[in-house]
Amino acid sequence: MKSRRDFLKQSALFAATAALPVPIVLAAQQSDEIVQTSATRSGNTNYKNTYIRNVFVAENEFRNATPTITAPIGFSQAREILPSPFWGANNQAIEMYWKAWEMAFKNIKSPSEQSGFISSYLDTAYNGNIFMWDSNFITMFARYGSKVFPFQKTLDNFYAKQHPDGFICREIWGDTGEDCFHRYDPVSTGPNLLPWSEMVYFEHFADWDRLHKIYPVLVGYYQWLKLNRTWKDGSYWSSGWGTGMDNQPRLKREYNPLFSHGHMSWIDTNLQQLFIGKILIDMGFYVERWQEIEDIEDENKFLATYIKQKMWNKDQSFFYDVYANGSQADFMGIGAFWALWTDLLSKDELNTFTSHLSDENSFYRHHPVPSTPANHEKYQAEGRYWQGGVWAPTNYMILTGLMNKGYNSLAFDLGIKHHQRVAEVYAKTNTFWEYYAPETSDPGLLARPDFVGWTGLVPIAILLEVIFGLKANALKKTINWDINLTDEFGVSRYPIGNDGILDLKCNSRNHKKQKPELEITSNIPLKLLVKWDGGQETYSILPGTNTF
Repeated sequence: MKSRRDFLKQSALFAATAALPVPIVLAAQQSDEIVQTSATRSGNTNYKNTYIRNVFVAENEFRNATPTITAPIGFSQAREILPSPFWGANNQAIEMYWKAWEMAFKNIKSPSEQSGFISSYLDTAYNGNIFMWDSNFITMFARYGSKVFPFQKTLDNFYAKQHPDGFICREIWGDTGEDCFHRYDPVSTGPNLLPWSEMVYFEHFADWDRLHKIYPVLVGYYQWLKLNRTWKDGSYWSSGWGTGMDNQPRLKREYNPLFSHGHMSWIDTNLQQLFIGKILIDMGFYVERWQEIEDIEDENKFLATYIKQKMWNKDQSFFYDVYANGSQADFMGIGAFWALWTDLLSKDELNTFTSHLSDENSFYRHHPVPSTPANHEKYQAEGRYWQGGVWAPTNYMILTGLMNKGYNSLAFDLGIKHHQRVAEVYAKTNTFWEYYAPETSDPGLLARPDFVGWTGLVPIAILLEVIFGLKANALKKTINWDINLTDEFGVSRYPIGNDGILDLKCNSRNHKKQKPELEITSNIPLKLLVKWDGGQETYSILPGTNTF
């Protein structure tokens, strides 16, 4: 069975123009202990053992864990437990929500005996393999079903496959559990988003036991990337496959757009490492491992300075890749918006940076947000993967990033338009797609159908978080509710923490500036921060029914 998008190798759309550069391999030390190398994982036992052991991997409990198989309940039974949204003026949105869950429950898999996976998981819905990039975003929406099935444990199978030096492969064969790539292959891993998914889950459910267990795994992987994916100047590199955005037109012509690092510093990879470093620092404080995060703090200071000085173009208010000679590339890609999850920009700079998302000549298209801007020569109206295709994961990153920076109105505008376009395709096809065309209400060229998969983000997470405006934080015991709709809407059985369940209802309003009338039933005490176009209020939610 072909690996993900392997059929593109032969496609003239992405033809290679040069041989791959030889990746840099650090000097290694031999170990007398017999270890499972990446070679044996990929079926080749002829490689020498070149591991430099990472001390954090020694704490990885997942590598020798006994598999736990969780049989899912049927969807009809799960539907009585899952959060239940209502939106009086948009029945199709509710139909899509339940359709996505139904498809997700069909994609729950138990690991094969020979795979070495340790947990039942929500499949990527692509080719039978598990993908790090996809699974991160799958767990972002699947967490809302945690009362029904332990979806977050989907990531445990990657942790079980961590190598002695901290490496985790980005794609692993579903039947054998072997890595799809040697760890020194330029396409072998990435993007590093595991800590983001875990932090979102931790904040929502306050699962302290899981946080303590995953922390050393995530630090070990972070350190591997720092040792093996940086140039002499300390900046990070990746590849088309390594970023997950396969065929973006960002490398010079002599390099293969899918498989080569291009001797280039990659903006999305650098921004992600800065973002993830901050998350690991926060996790380090939570688990009280103060000294161990000092190196990450130093790395973050360096990256913040490097990215702002080398990769930010103040005249164009955008971030760019950097070529080997130090010059900036000219490709304005969607990966630059990972900056929304950093503190690199001042408020004025953020205003001009985010204005690109409202520009009809680039990113604000019929179906926003295209992965390649419309004013680029390689932009394709039908999408053609990452040459303009609209993807649920990058849109989710942008929408939640905008809300993280306080651009709630822009996030709502983009989010509801994105949701509407997906709904238009759903109305014609009765399913969800791997990605979408930016200029029409159609699937993207060659997109896979029945993709839940990360496209479950749109009918579930984007509905609840962006359109409904709900965000739970079990650590702070708060619910933030940013209300933009004027229709009656809400959700029953909304989960928070280990035991919290809420029913939330907002009555219809005459206009956006009208103060919302709310009815909330809860089994635990919480603080509620409500924002709307006309103001904001903070309320105390008590167990029982509350009206505001």
